[in-house]
Amino acid sequence: MLLHVIARGKIGRSPEAELVERYAKRIAWPLKLTELPESGGRIPEPQTPVRTVLLDERGAQLSSEAFAELLRDWRDNGIRETRFLIGAADGHNTSERETADRLLAFGAATWPHLLARAMLLEQLFRATSILAGHPYHRAG
Repeated sequence: MLLHVIARGKIGRSPEAELVERYAKRIAWPLKLTELPESGGRIPEPQTPVRTVLLDERGAQLSSEAFAELLRDWRDNGIRETRFLIGAADGHNTSERETADRLLAFGAATWPHLLARAMLLEQLFRATSILAGHPYHRAG
C-alpha cells in the first residue's frame, strides 16, 4: 500500500525537513511526499482504492499499535493508497473533515504543521516497523 503524505506549505531546508527525510528513507513501504501551496493547488485524483486521513486536532488519538493495525486492516482489505493530509496554519475546513475517512490527532495540543509532518513520518516508520516485527518499536 502506498503511503502518500500531502502537506500544505513548503518545508524547505529546515530541521523538520531533515527529520522528514530521515524517516522517509527508513520506511520500507512505498511512500510519496506531495507539497501543495498554503492555499489553492489541487490534491491529485486517486487512481486506486484510497483512504484519506486528515491530521486534525479534533481527531482520534491512536496508540502506535492501533495506528499500525489500522494500516494493516486497510492494506489487507484492498486499499492501495492511504493519503495523510496536513493542512496549513489554519488547518482543514469543515468539508474536508466531513469527507475524510479518519481524523487523526497527535495529542490534544496543536502542533506546527512542519513539526506535524515530521511526527507523521516517524509514526509511519514506527507503524510499518511494528507490522514487520522490527525491534524499533518497544512498548513503554
